[in-house]
Amino acid sequence: MELIKTILYSDAGSPFNNAALLVFRVLLALELFRVHGMKKFRVENGEREHVPNPLHLPEKLNGLVATFSDTVVPFLIIAGVGTRLAVLPTIGVTAIGYFMVHRHDSVEVRDVPYMYTLSLLFLLALGAGTYSLDHYILNLINLG
Repeated sequence: MELIKTILYSDAGSPFNNAALLVFRVLLALELFRVHGMKKFRVENGEREHVPNPLHLPEKLNGLVATFSDTVVPFLIIAGVGTRLAVLPTIGVTAIGYFMVHRHDSVEVRDVPYMYTLSLLFLLALGAGTYSLDHYILNLINLG
């Protein structure tokens, strides 16, 4: 139970800071879904987006992780549900994109997975803040 409380607890220190954290996570998640998640549903030239597989996972698993990271996780981040755990698969996908998929690309190309990874690590460290379902779930646990 203490581990769950530790994972869910997040307070940025003031109402302003918690509101800023809410705006940050909502805008980040919307952009992740809009730019990367929506690509998972589009078909261009008769083909779906090719998801790189530098770890040589089974193709279905690789596609499932990438799709989950770009389509489901953003909504968990917006709602602030299990935020610290929810960001982990997306951190994995973006970090692999930075360190493996784009390692020989220009700085301009590498910048996107780098910024997503840093932003998601920020949420991992701080959590969702008090304007989140994590905060309300924690309050329910503490009342019970």
